Amino acid sequence: MVANMPSSDQFEIFSDEFRRILGQNSTMNHLADGLAFAEGVCWVPRLNKVIVSDIPNSRIVSWSESEGFGSYREPSGRANGNTVDHEGRIITCLTQGRAVIREELDGSLTTIAESYDGGLLTSPNDVVVKSDRSIWFTDPDYGYLDSTQGHAESLEQDRNRVYRVDPDSLEITMVSEDFDKPNGIAFSPDESVLYVGDTGRTHGEFRAHRLMAFDVVDDGLENPRMFADVDPGIPDGFRADVDGNIWISTGDGVQVFNPNGDMLGKIHTPEVAANLSFGMADNQTLFIGATSSIWSIELNIAGATRPNN
Repeated sequence: MVANMPSSDQFEIFSDEFRRILGQNSTMNHLADGLAFAEGVCWVPRLNKVIVSDIPNSRIVSWSESEGFGSYREPSGRANGNTVDHEGRIITCLTQGRAVIREELDGSLTTIAESYDGGLLTSPNDVVVKSDRSIWFTDPDYGYLDSTQGHAESLEQDRNRVYRVDPDSLEITMVSEDFDKPNGIAFSPDESVLYVGDTGRTHGEFRAHRLMAFDVVDDGLENPRMFADVDPGIPDGFRADVDGNIWISTGDGVQVFNPNGDMLGKIHTPEVAANLSFGMADNQTLFIGATSSIWSIELNIAGATRPNN
């Protein structure tokens, strides 16, 4: 660890529950820097390391207690969101490659999704795996809009959507298209709710910067509603803890909301936070990707006991 942030500069506490979660001596530890844009933070249990997508540099980096900071995959196809399935395989969204891929246990790569309704996907952004092994991911147009983050090639989809992939047939179905720019994605601990970030504000101050919630019904979604209007910045990546609190990476760091949508508190980061993941053996360490740096903080609560958390 290179440095840490003093706790007095680090937290805004709006509830006793957040004070309990943080404990008495919480400190945010600086693990690495030198990234161009840290995204896709994901703890990989079988490797005992966290991986982070460095999108403009088209690489995935990693950090572990035993090995420190290093390279995991390069080039990465400008990898963005990462998750882990029930077999311990890493699933990755490629903004440049316009696909969702899976890294098999032998290191080979399998394409999970690359097209819908006869056209290539635009730029898959973030991904989550449900307990039935189905794969859910977002596909906004960031890769089309910014060549440094994606590909700037022509669009073949007329909407920005959320998709579900059947784990056996790999059939892809659309589950929602009522978004400006769907971004982060995560389930509640019991999988009754799917959260999806709408981050249109990246391309206009008065556009969406909200976290949406949907009831999960069979293989689809119902009852869309706003869970939280995030400010400053956007609700980029997020995860749930075991109590159903939602930890959201935003413009001023990490904002934490209870399941009712009430803000419990904030963890400030020195740069804009884009993604996060719970990890370590007890799942009580929060790893944060904050633009050019990677941070961790030990908590008194665990991430939801799911492979993608």
